[in-house]
Parts: sequence; C-alpha cells; structure tokens
Amino acid sequence: MEKFLEEAKSGSRVLATISGREKNKILKEMAKALRDSTEILKIENAKDMSAGKENNLSSALMDRLFLDENRIDSMAVAIEEIAGLKEPVGRVLDGWVTEDDLKIEKVSIPIGVIGIIYESRPNVTSDTAALCFKSSNVCVLKGGKEAEYSNKAIAGVLKDVLIANDLPPSLISLIPDSSREGVAKLIKMDKYVDLIIPRGGAGLIKYVSENATVSVVKHDKGQCHTYIDKDAKLTDAIAIAINAKVQRPGVCNAMETLLVDNNIASIALPLLKTEFDKENTQLKGCLQTKDILDIELATDEDYNTEYLANILNIKIVDGVNGAIEHIVKFGSGHSEAIITENITTAEEFLNAIDAAAVYVNASTRFTDGSAFGFGAEVGISTNKLHARGPMGIEGLTTYKFKIYGNGQIR
Repeated sequence: MEKFLEEAKSGSRVLATISGREKNKILKEMAKALRDSTEILKIENAKDMSAGKENNLSSALMDRLFLDENRIDSMAVAIEEIAGLKEPVGRVLDGWVTEDDLKIEKVSIPIGVIGIIYESRPNVTSDTAALCFKSSNVCVLKGGKEAEYSNKAIAGVLKDVLIANDLPPSLISLIPDSSREGVAKLIKMDKYVDLIIPRGGAGLIKYVSENATVSVVKHDKGQCHTYIDKDAKLTDAIAIAINAKVQRPGVCNAMETLLVDNNIASIALPLLKTEFDKENTQLKGCLQTKDILDIELATDEDYNTEYLANILNIKIVDGVNGAIEHIVKFGSGHSEAIITENITTAEEFLNAIDAAAVYVNASTRFTDGSAFGFGAEVGISTNKLHARGPMGIEGLTTYKFKIYGNGQIR
C-alpha cells in the first residue's frame, strides 16, 4: 500500500506540469475510449450483475450497478462536459497590495492525492477520475466489491489513455488491497493522501469518519424531505412529490419523507395516495395520516431511515414551523424542499433549513453535479467545511497565497 501511494504522490508532481488544454484533449480521448469499449464494459458489468443476483443485492443496488449503452454513453458525455468546464487550477481568486507594498495573490491549486471510497455505482469510477484529472489531482479509488469487474474495466480504459499520452497510470488507480484492512490503511496514510471522500451507506461513512487520520469530506445519507404548504399549487405539488420519490428511488437525492400542512391534508392526501398507488409506492404515515389513509404506521425509526427504495413516509405537520421542526430532528443536511406560492413562507423555510441544497417548488432529484452544471460530481457533501452539496472541480481545489515583494523586511 505504501509503495502504491508513494507512486500516486509522485504522479501529482507530473500533473502539475500539464496545461489545461492538454488535460482537456486527454479527457476527450477518455470519453471516446469509453464509447469504443462499450461491449467490453457490458461484458464485465454482466459478471457483477450475475454475482449481485447470487448475493441477493437489493433492487436499489442492482439499479445502481447496471450498465448499458445509454449509461456508458452518459459516462462519456459527463467526461466531455468536464473537459468543457473552465480551468479550475491557477486562477487568481483575489489580489491586493498591503500597506508594506507586498503584492498578494490568492491562487487556486489542486488538493493533491484524493482517496475516494464508494459503493456499487461504476459510473463513479469515470466521473471521479475525470473530475480529479481536470483539477490536477491524483485519484486513488476504492469501489465496492459488488462492482469489481466493472470498476477494473473502466479504470483500465482510462489508464490506457494516460499511457498513450506518456503519463503515469498511477494518476488514476484502484487500490491494490480492497479489503476492509486495505481501507483501514488507506484512511490513515496522511503522509501520501490529502483527502478522503467516502460515498455510500451509513456504515461506511461512520467507519471512515471515526477512523481516518486523513481529512474527510462526507457524502452522508440523503434523508430528504418535501413539504407541501397550505399555499401550494396542488397539481405542481403532486407532480414534484411523485418525481422526488419514484423517478429513481435508489439514489441519495430521492425523497424519503413527505410533509403535508394540516390545513390541506384531508384534500391533498387522498389525491397523493392515488398517484403513489399507480407507482406501487409503499406508504407509511403518522397517526393523523392514518385517520385519512389506510396505510402502515410510521415510527421515528422510519423517519430516520434512508430507504433507497420505493417506500415513503408521510407526516402531517402544523404549517411551515412544524415542517422545519421535523426536518431539524430527522434531516441529514442533504436536500430539502418546500412547495408553496407564498414567497414569505418560502423564504422562512429557505433561511431556517440547514442543508446543502434547499428548494422552492422543485424536486430534490436535482441535487446532482450534472444538473447543477458541474459535468459530474465526486460526491454530494453534507459537510459544512471545505465543500458542500454537489462537489465538482472547484470543490477539488484549495488555494495558496503568492506574495511578491521588493526587499521588504518585518
């Protein structure tokens, strides 16, 4: 592990010498190489899908794991979009002259070596590799065992492009020891690794956060809520709620709990249930909800569960303040939404909710690097420092101060 990370660290010095134009050319070659390797990637992915069935992976994990022509093309498109973003490194973020006539510039620089630990989704391999390369960072990847064949194949395609451009393949690497012990070593290698980004289940996040000596940016669980206010346009509210839950239930920005203002609950809930029944959504609700709908009772444990499945909690709340109280208690700081035509209520919600993304009259499903215009994301940070929300190339940079003097002493 140490020798492997030493090579990765030395690669960061090579990356520092590559121009933005050269990086973009190589990224476009990576996108083309992925498309050209579609059949190979599908064959390797089929091995993971077969193993997933044998190991009884959940439908949500199987959905995340699956690759077809469209998803592989989407991976390539994401890389092309990343190539089209403005150069994040070497930008002068600020500049001034001090009283001592020192000229100071605050300049963006790469973080260095970034370790990314993730589960199931093989597109994370190409997304994060491209984002790191664009921002001149070396990436050390640890994917889940369930996507082992897919991840190796994708990383192999990208590494071949690096080699064809006379660059060290260590710029994009899967860690050699993918066991739990290997992860335990990786997250303590602060001599070589500058940042760890874990994205996956609550158990993975907890383990990395509690045991790492390397700095960590968490991609924590998505305990997302949508609140339908008494001043909502009900047709919009129903469409947004359906989208937030069922469009892709197995992702972190999907809604897990629907909050409904008690002033409109008797009208809104039967309409909502009719639409959710069409989508075969399993509904659970509070006691007040059960007085209106014949559904299961939701407990505090349910309100604290990220289902990543077509299951939804419903709770009737006492206006916007009741919604805020519930979210403060159960939210994970990921994405929260209010549906209302009342601007004052909307602003109260936006200002009171402490989450990475807070929406008015839109689905939480938009919390995504691509949807935000970042090309892709390395994760959705629920941290408050150093990055928050969809973490694109700017989140993969830090800065240093360049100071120009002419003989000053203090």
